[in-house]
Amino acid sequence: MKTWRRISLAATAAAVLTLTTACGQDQGDQGLGGAPAGAAKPAGAPAEGGYGDAYGSGTGAAAKSAGQLAVWNDKKLGKVLTDAEGFTLYRFDKDSASPPTATCEGECAKAWPVVSPDGAKPPAGVDAVQLGEVTRADGSKQLTVGGWPMYRYAKDTKPGEANGQGVGGTWFAAAPDGKKAAPAGDGEGGADDSGQESGADLAGLSVRKDPQLGEIVVDSRGMTVYRFKKDSAWPMKTACTGACLEKWPVVAPVAKNDVKGITTKGFVTFARPDGIKQQTIDCWPIYTFAGDAEPGDTNGQGVGGTWYAVSPQGKLVGAPK
Repeated sequence: MKTWRRISLAATAAAVLTLTTACGQDQGDQGLGGAPAGAAKPAGAPAEGGYGDAYGSGTGAAAKSAGQLAVWNDKKLGKVLTDAEGFTLYRFDKDSASPPTATCEGECAKAWPVVSPDGAKPPAGVDAVQLGEVTRADGSKQLTVGGWPMYRYAKDTKPGEANGQGVGGTWFAAAPDGKKAAPAGDGEGGADDSGQESGADLAGLSVRKDPQLGEIVVDSRGMTVYRFKKDSAWPMKTACTGACLEKWPVVAPVAKNDVKGITTKGFVTFARPDGIKQQTIDCWPIYTFAGDAEPGDTNGQGVGGTWYAVSPQGKLVGAPK
């Protein structure tokens, strides 16, 4: 009996240790929800049939809810629109934006799962008027952005992948306004006055030297990243839900190899209770602020005495002790 109890206690301790090390120590890109934050794939993909039928699989047929849309920056594709889980959204050249028309049906929809308008909210900086819906031939609804019906791709298995780019010469990653994603024009990159790279050259998360706050974390657009004091890192919890997310959009999952100058301790994907996938630093969920209009803004700093910019080590910047 004593031997059995010792084994049981040891197993329990091991389980607790596993949970503890999953948050607060470097565990790679694996999130608590089991969804890894994958590395971005290069632009370009094998040219299959126009509908991508060769990739059809029954597992991809169900419509995917849009949720809180986000934007990630790829060095080859530019700004790319994603759903709440961080998966790339695509548009199909054989569809139409005016009037909105969806033509991907049957086997095509297995390879290119339809994105449902359920819970769709625009990413920060994008007017909600860009979002709409179209009624498909089977009577179901599909999200449109800039009039274009939105899809995911069955061969994208992780956030940050864009394996559907260029398939059949008709499928392309969508930009935040529904147009085809494209890198910024020549001369839009380079460095700003702080010496930090800007434009399409920014990593998924990097560091900016702010004149008042010092070194703070920014996303791929150069927008300030924030933490919420009412959240928790262990156990990992969020207190920003519902309407709060309209003002404080989550930072979508970022590949660990797409960060610069930031700790990767506790750099995991948080599977939120509302189904949204969120990046964390040192296990703290991170956000941007809808009130920041352009890179360099820090209008969210100190809001309500609970929102603060984030240091490269994941700490609150400028918060009272």
